[in-house]
Formats: sequence, C-alpha cells, structure tokens
Amino acid sequence: MAHAAQAGFPPASQAIAVAPARSRPVQEADLGNIPWLGRLDEAERARVRADMRVVQVEPGELVCRVGRPVTYWFGVLDGLLKMSNDSAMGMPITFTGVPPGGWFGEGTVLKNEPYRYNIQALRKSVVAGITATTFHWLLDRSIGFNRFVMMQLNERLGQFIAAREIDRLTDPDARVARSLAALFNPVLYPGVGELLRITQQELGYLVGLSRQRVNEALQALQAAQVIRIEYGGLRVLDLERLRRYGVPVA
Repeated sequence: MAHAAQAGFPPASQAIAVAPARSRPVQEADLGNIPWLGRLDEAERARVRADMRVVQVEPGELVCRVGRPVTYWFGVLDGLLKMSNDSAMGMPITFTGVPPGGWFGEGTVLKNEPYRYNIQALRKSVVAGITATTFHWLLDRSIGFNRFVMMQLNERLGQFIAAREIDRLTDPDARVARSLAALFNPVLYPGVGELLRITQQELGYLVGLSRQRVNEALQALQAAQVIRIEYGGLRVLDLERLRRYGVPVA
C-alpha cells in the first residue's frame, strides 16, 4: 500500500531511544504477545527476556528514522504503527501499517544498514525490541527462530508485491479492501485475529484517502459481507474475498 499519506497527521518527533530512562524490562504479561518466543529453548528465552526492552510510544513519535543506524529489532505489543518514507518529490509515502503482533525491520538488522524508512505511531502504542546483537545470536543457534525470520521475509516480499498492485488500483473501494487484507495477514500480524482495532481516520492515513471516502468504502465492503464494522474496529468475515475484492471474475 505504498502511496502518498494524507495531510493533517501530527508532525514526526525525534526517534525514540530504547534506553533505561525511557523503556522498561519485558514483563510476564507481555510474553504472550510475542509470536516467536515459543520457538526458542529455555536458554534462548532467558537471554531474550534479559535483553528485551519495552517502550510506550505516543502518537506521531518515530520508533525508527531514515538514516539512523539499526540497534534493535522491534515488534508491536499493542497499538498501530505505519512504515513510510519520502518520495523524490518530498511527498510522504506510506508502505504499510504494523498492527499488534507484527515484528519488523529484520532485513535491516540482517544487513546492518541504516534505516531506509520511518516507523511512526498512529496512536499510543507499546513497542518491544531486542538488540541487534541478540537477534544475530538467535540466528546463529536457533533453527526455530531462523524459520520464523525466513517466513517473515517471504511474507513481507509478498506484501510489497501486493502493495505495488494496490497502487495501480483506481477504485478506492478495492484499495481499501486490499490494504485491509494486508493488515489481517495471520503470519505477519498474528495478534490481530479477526478483529482489527482501527479508526477510519487511521485507515485513511494508511490508504491515502480521506476519512469520508474510507467510510464509503467500508460501507460497501460491509454490504458485500466481507467485513463487519464494529465499535472501535473492523471484523473480517471472508479474508479471501477481501484479498480479491475488485478483481474481475473470469
């Protein structure tokens, strides 16, 4: 869903520092929201728990900033983030949203290169991170962790191929449907389940449409019985139809 972002979003603040002054150690209640932790053995889990930091991010704050060196691998425990960058014309381009359960930036950590994108909070969010050192330590010793990272990279590739297709869509209803389907990806975002906590304004920021036009698209999708609009969020009723919405039937 790479497209120009809507105007009116709070200006980005400086990238947060995952440091003791700002963050806290991981707690027992956080662990159930980390999908790859169950793939580790006891020693690996102990290292992760000792290393992991958790921080609360306010709306508009950046978790990662373009050009900054990579130090952590991050995941969303609660809230909603967006991945974006500026185009050659200076316009902000949104690539995707990152809902609960999503871990991101593994490619950047693997290559140990500066960030090529910004990660910004759309709402108050709780973000966890392990250091790049621990990330590489897990890669060196854990088959389960390696498989998780490989699945992440494969799904991410498919996600960005789909995003290029979304960019070519001229039907706003189809753009909203495909962008929503990406946020319901059970591999990348296992914390979402069937109900995504998101407002129409937040979805507008991700899709690049006004809140009013997003509302029209959601009403059309609900009438087609692929989603149901609920208080504070959207429930998917047919994920496959949502993914194919707007594709002509042969």
